[in-house]
Amino acid sequence: MKAKDEKGAMHNHQPEEEDGAFAELRRRVRTSEVLSSALQKLLERVHFTGRISVVVQNGRILKSGYEEGYFTRRHEERMIP
Repeated sequence: MKAKDEKGAMHNHQPEEEDGAFAELRRRVRTSEVLSSALQKLLERVHFTGRISVVVQNGRILKSGYEEGYFTRRHEERMIP
């Protein structure tokens, strides 16, 4: 399969490579390996609780954002055994 990059150059992409890469992406999302360790440490340091969203288009981050306070105190209490 041939595809153009952002400069218009043609590249050969093997379907097996793409399948393997997509399988790795799915595995990392499933195991919550989507943030860099530096960002995870920063979230811990500020005790962030909420949602982080990322919109990706053609392999590049198009937009990102966060919602603080997504989890309520009542919800947190239900999670404690």
